[in-house]
Amino acid sequence: MLIVGIAGGTGSGKTTVVRKVMAGFNQGEVVLLPQDSYYRDNSHLPLEARQKLNFDHPESIEWSLLIQHLRDLREQKSIRQPIYSYLTCTREPETILIHPKRVILVEGILVLTQKEVRDLLDIKVFVDADADDRLSRVIRRDLAERGRSAETVLDRYDLTVKPMHLEFIEPSKRYADLIIPQGGENRVGIRLLTSLIRQHLSE
Repeated sequence: MLIVGIAGGTGSGKTTVVRKVMAGFNQGEVVLLPQDSYYRDNSHLPLEARQKLNFDHPESIEWSLLIQHLRDLREQKSIRQPIYSYLTCTREPETILIHPKRVILVEGILVLTQKEVRDLLDIKVFVDADADDRLSRVIRRDLAERGRSAETVLDRYDLTVKPMHLEFIEPSKRYADLIIPQGGENRVGIRLLTSLIRQHLSE
């Protein structure tokens, strides 16, 4: 089994990189664990308070559960992946049954910030992009998928996304084995990552 961590700033193109890497393998060979599924459950808070939470800080993630799930998969045990709702900012009562696969992709902005997670990764990747490009992608995504207004997105960017990127995410780039600039548009970087995964699997 190979566990690959794919990190990078919000809107950097991580999801596109993941999708294109997964397309290079047969169905059933690769499974994805999104970091966002492991946001802490905040159902004890009123909705208004939940919507003001800082989702770009490492403390927003239940790392212990993600780490345990990675260890279980490494030991060929199936897990129950949480489902997180961006609309309600809570975990759904349902879970997703995930079986061990040859390749596990762990994707999220904070994946490389945690030493315990890094120690479980065989390949560490950082998807890089200019701040302006990331912001434009975040605006389009949050308006279309997360029911937020442009004003809300921009306020959140200034209050939490940008400062957390500078404090936690950007510094985690130094732990990467591979940096992919321009996100999903970097065909050479994606081919290189796919080749690295294939090489590791063949060893």
